[in-house]
Amino acid sequence: MTKRSIRSSSADCPRTCYPVSSVSVSSVCSSSSPRETVANASPPTPTGLGTKLGPTDLVSDADRAAEARVAEVLARRRPDDGIVAEEGTVDRAGTTGLHWVVDPLDGTFNFLAGLPLFCVSIACADAVGTVAGVVFDPVRDELFAGVRGGSLRMDGSVVRPVGRALDSAVVCGGVACATDAEAGRAAQLERRLFLRAGQRRALGSAALELAWTAAGRLDVCFHEQWIHPWDVDAGLFLCQRAGLRVHRLPPLQDGLAPRFLACPEDLAAELLLLIGPPRDERRHAAQRPRLAPAAVAEAMRRHGRH
Repeated sequence: MTKRSIRSSSADCPRTCYPVSSVSVSSVCSSSSPRETVANASPPTPTGLGTKLGPTDLVSDADRAAEARVAEVLARRRPDDGIVAEEGTVDRAGTTGLHWVVDPLDGTFNFLAGLPLFCVSIACADAVGTVAGVVFDPVRDELFAGVRGGSLRMDGSVVRPVGRALDSAVVCGGVACATDAEAGRAAQLERRLFLRAGQRRALGSAALELAWTAAGRLDVCFHEQWIHPWDVDAGLFLCQRAGLRVHRLPPLQDGLAPRFLACPEDLAAELLLLIGPPRDERRHAAQRPRLAPAAVAEAMRRHGRH
């Protein structure tokens, strides 16, 4: 497994990033890569296989082993930080004000089925928001990374996505349809959103979809699903660092799932109209200015961070 190292200089990341900016976050990802656990948990006979919230919400020894490897690296490099991880085997509160949000294997179903669409997703956050995020694709050996105040980087190179009109855009993501209310909403979104898009894709890994959207391989990522912070925190942050609009929206009504949208700025108002937030919220979100380093510094000052 190739080991990469990203060490941000003070020019790349302001002091508000804390010492985490000097941590090799990419090494955390690559050393915990699910690819290294395939020999012990490869299909068709994975070990330690179980379910969590449903028959397709799977967990295996591969997930647990990858999570343990993340924890080992963080214990050495950031022993006092907090950790929240998907499988819950290494959670701790921490004392530094920083916490790591870890999905050791996003796309477990794909991994166990032999579909090469899964990744490691790690974000680090403080009281203001995300400080750094990485998504590592072990199949293609690609690392997507960003730090507060910096640009999206893929394997060390700056990436800028290219915008398209909605009728030629590739929209990825998923919509919950486990209940009658969700199925009705899914049908509504099919008419309102997906039929207007150029193409539609679903990769089975929200983190990978967001990373590829940030890199410009996909144009829009929209999820209306009951997904967790470890599924999307790093990927949404990467989309922000790429200059995309990112929206975390509450459920449209009781019984429906929360919504997550990442898209080019030029498509934000149109997409927010189609996915249906209240008018005032839609107007405010579409007009929100881009997050600038000066705004980040001011937010940190107001929260007492220096």
